[in-house]
Amino acid sequence: MPDYFALFDEPRRPWLEVESLHQKFIARSATVHPDRVHTASEEEKLATTQRYAELNAAHACLRETKDRLLHLLQLETGAKPADIQRIPPGTMDLFVEVGQLCQGLDQFIAERSAVSAPMLKVRMFELGMEWLDRLNALQARIAEKRAAVEAELQSLNVVWQAAPPPDDPRRAPALPLERLEQLYRLMSFITRWTQQLQERAVQVTL
Repeated sequence: MPDYFALFDEPRRPWLEVESLHQKFIARSATVHPDRVHTASEEEKLATTQRYAELNAAHACLRETKDRLLHLLQLETGAKPADIQRIPPGTMDLFVEVGQLCQGLDQFIAERSAVSAPMLKVRMFELGMEWLDRLNALQARIAEKRAAVEAELQSLNVVWQAAPPPDDPRRAPALPLERLEQLYRLMSFITRWTQQLQERAVQVTL
């Protein structure tokens, strides 16, 4: 599989500065943009298009924490993590809360859509604001969890920087790959919960 870190001359590590990565992407993609070779041979056009697509894929992967961790795990272990749906330790409470809140919101939204009387619509608006307060509070807790994961990923960079090079058999034992997999699973759930709550927030405010 391609090494997206190497494509940007970045060392493999759990945390990247997204803005710095984006600046590299802008600079490099400008040199291989298909518009620059519109008079070239078909072979050159194809090669440039492939290079541009690869840069786009690498940028999209590395800028997202969850996708970057998955890519790093695959590079370091040669395989995808197993059992990624297993709930990470310490997150069962959030898992249950998100599920219950989404279920309650879906029921409320369905009931509100059936209301036509003006007085009931006013009451539904008030209830919607109450649901939105609960949703915002839960989103804040999830954001705190995300910030804690990102802080730990930043602290892990020094371990990757001190590890033997990628082709050295001593590299894998020197890396906390089990912990990295736990953080990947946690970030996967955080990303999913954030999306689920954002979708409901939009529906509640309609």
